[in-house]
Amino acid sequence: MAKKSLVNRQARREELVARHAQRRAELKRLVAHPDTAPDVRAEAVRGLSRLPRDSSPVRLRSRDQIDGRPRGVLTRFGLSRVRFRGLALRGEMPGVRKASW
Repeated sequence: MAKKSLVNRQARREELVARHAQRRAELKRLVAHPDTAPDVRAEAVRGLSRLPRDSSPVRLRSRDQIDGRPRGVLTRFGLSRVRFRGLALRGEMPGVRKASW
């Protein structure tokens, strides 16, 4: 079980990323476009640096949806490997079976 403060911090980051996504995309498009004038590009870079640091999607971390464990998260299921294995062994995940050969 992850600390509640870390899970809450992640939730705040997700909200910031969603709030600033459109503005960040516009500025990044200006910076990356080869025909952008140098002064406009410099202003776009300054605009990016003025955005909150946590509004960058790179700062998000994939976490287990149930208990917030940060490591070993299976993206397809949104669960950590430990929780996934436990649920699968108990038969609580439809369509998932333990392999045996």
